[in-house]
Amino acid sequence: MSQQLDISVVIPLFNEDESLPELVAWIERVMTQHQFTYEIVMVDDGSKDNSWKIIEELQIKNPNVRGIKFRRNYGKSAALYVGFDAVRGDVVITMDADLQDSPEEIPGLRKLIVEDGYDVVSGWKKKRHDPISKTIPTKLFNWATRKMSGIYLHDFNCGLKAYKKDVVKSIEVYGEMHRYIPVIAKAAGFNKIGEKVVQHQARKYGHTKFGGWNRFINGLLDLMSIYFMSRFGKRPMHFFGSIGTILFSLGFIILLYFFVDRIFLAGYGATDRPLFFMGIVCLLVGSQMFLAGFLGELIARNASDRNAYLIETEI
Repeated sequence: MSQQLDISVVIPLFNEDESLPELVAWIERVMTQHQFTYEIVMVDDGSKDNSWKIIEELQIKNPNVRGIKFRRNYGKSAALYVGFDAVRGDVVITMDADLQDSPEEIPGLRKLIVEDGYDVVSGWKKKRHDPISKTIPTKLFNWATRKMSGIYLHDFNCGLKAYKKDVVKSIEVYGEMHRYIPVIAKAAGFNKIGEKVVQHQARKYGHTKFGGWNRFINGLLDLMSIYFMSRFGKRPMHFFGSIGTILFSLGFIILLYFFVDRIFLAGYGATDRPLFFMGIVCLLVGSQMFLAGFLGELIARNASDRNAYLIETEI
């Protein structure tokens, strides 16, 4: 198991039994043609069909196939995280199991990593074969991600990507963060990120698992989470504490003004003035923000491993 390989192909899948034999045969042809040493790590994310049975059969025919089966469905990010943990190849390729990503792109993606020195290369499906209900949210999602992250890729959500091994061993993917692996990689210090136009195939079997507009909205929320975590994940007090200190100080100054006005200047009617209530609100909110920062520090310093998934079988 310690053998060094040229390429590891990680394939997260959920209910894709019809496409797996064709996909593995296609990958095998490409690898043999280019004389790459390789492995195919297939992570079954709790499929309800015959996907795992197909993986077992494929592994018997091809010892380069490896399989990991979750006890239940955890999501694509979980499948990628476990796949990344298992890989041995110098270059890691991720692709979807539905045959919409072409294995013929693998040599070109590997070349950009090995010869051109990229840390991450994302596929760009310039010509797509998707319904408009998927393409419009995708375009909006990519535009928003470019603006917030400063990474100018056309297609962040393309499943076909290539990585240096160091990248996948250094980052943590959880929740629904698989869409933002280039953003996470950049935050970890891997700054050479590029893209390559890749062929997009029409889906041959089954149906899309795309979640429509809900996925777009959730994606933007995840992006905001990554932006915050990359800047303040290890020091939440710097964010919440700063805001809390400013608000508390402002509220204290306002209330001090009314105290001095009442005691020394014989002022009256403070409770009739909106500024008085604004001072109280600032004082209270400032205290709460400071407390949130303190609790965030405690959680950040004592957080347990969130990537704990129940694996039923591994071959």
